[in-house]
Amino acid sequence: MAQQAKRKLIWEENFNKKINESVWNFEVGDGCPNLCGWGNNERQIYTKTNHEIKEGNLIIEARKEGEKYTSTKITTKGKKEFLYGRIEARAKLPVGHGLWPAFWMLGANIDEVKWPKTGEIDILEYIGRDPHMVYTTLHTQDSHGNTINTKRTEFPNIEEGYHVYSIEWNKNKIDFFVDEILVYTFNPVDKNENTWPFNKPFYIIINLAIGGNFGGPAVDDTILPQKFYVDYVRAYE
Repeated sequence: MAQQAKRKLIWEENFNKKINESVWNFEVGDGCPNLCGWGNNERQIYTKTNHEIKEGNLIIEARKEGEKYTSTKITTKGKKEFLYGRIEARAKLPVGHGLWPAFWMLGANIDEVKWPKTGEIDILEYIGRDPHMVYTTLHTQDSHGNTINTKRTEFPNIEEGYHVYSIEWNKNKIDFFVDEILVYTFNPVDKNENTWPFNKPFYIIINLAIGGNFGGPAVDDTILPQKFYVDYVRAYE
C-alpha cells in the first residue's frame, strides 16, 4: 500500500461500539436554512438513527420513509484534524441509482474562509448511476469549487466486497489510491492559497447522500434500503 509500511499509525477508528461523540459529530437535517440540500440539491434528511455499529463496521443505511429519504453523516470537525500523512478507510459500497457514498475531508478553517477556499479532498466518491467507477477529486478556490482536479477510474469489481480508499499527502502533492493502485496525483506547479489550500489541518467526513446534482437527480426507490459499510478509518504520519 504505497508508503504505508514506512508510516506510523497515529489514529484509528474501528467502530467497535457506538459512535464516539468525543471524536465524531452527527450532522442532522436537510442543511436548511444555511445550506439547503447540503449545497448539492441532495434529497436526504440526515438522522442519528440511520446507522448501526455491527461486527466492527459502521453501517449507514439509506432509506425511503414515506415521502422522505433518510441517511446518516458523521464528521470529526472541531474534534479530530489531520495535516499530511496517509488517511484511509476500508469500505463496502451500496449500489443503486441515486446513491452517493463518500469518504472525504474539508479544511478545518471552513467557518472562517468558507468553501471552496478552505479546500476539499474527496478520497472516495461513488455514484450508483455510474457503476464500476471511483471518483477522486479536489476542490479549491482556483477551480471555483468546480470539478476540475479530478479522476474517474474504472474498477469492474468495485461493488464487490471491501476496498481500501486512501491518500498519501505531503506539503507538495496528494496521491490517491484505491487498494494499492495509484489513481490520481494532484501537484500544482504554482502553489498559493487558491491552488493549494492543503497545507493546513483538515477533518474527516463519512456520509451516504441520496440524489443531488452529482448522485442523481433521479432515485431508484426499488433498491432501497441500501447500506454503506465502513470497517475502519486510519491515519498515519
